[in-house]
Amino acid sequence: MSETVILKTPRLSLVIWGEDDAWLVQELHSTMATTRYLSGQAPWSLEKAEKRLQGWLEEQARDGTTKYKIIADDGRFVGRAGISKFGNEQFELGYSLREREWGKGYATEAASALKEWFFERGFAPDFIAFTHPENIASQRVLKKIGMRERMPILIDGVLRTAFEITADTR
Repeated sequence: MSETVILKTPRLSLVIWGEDDAWLVQELHSTMATTRYLSGQAPWSLEKAEKRLQGWLEEQARDGTTKYKIIADDGRFVGRAGISKFGNEQFELGYSLREREWGKGYATEAASALKEWFFERGFAPDFIAFTHPENIASQRVLKKIGMRERMPILIDGVLRTAFEITADTR
């Protein structure tokens, strides 16, 4: 089965997940290092990964955008990134990389490309992102792509650092 490429960057391809990719999602979120800042703060079970994957496939069909699988130019699985609905109205940028891919600039590369892709296609006039307050690396990525800090947002009992960007301020 060939993968549907949504977006390409110099080093990465963002592609729609395959229905049999739950094991990749589970592997991505299988350690405390990769889940400590996510809701639940625990490694994901295969069942949770299957539910998230199904949700992403449904979002893509409904909204035309979701979280995508990131593949490096050499074919290896890097992580996930995308922009999807948060709640019923606002769009939210999110990404997560395999621990061995940290520090290579992939999050910034994917987030920057997604920002341009999102606004060029006119999904909405703005989007948000949020991080755990201790996730300084992710906050740096968001600032690098031009997002501005805004009022924090309470999610699962944790006051998250929130950012926003508009098509006009990008």
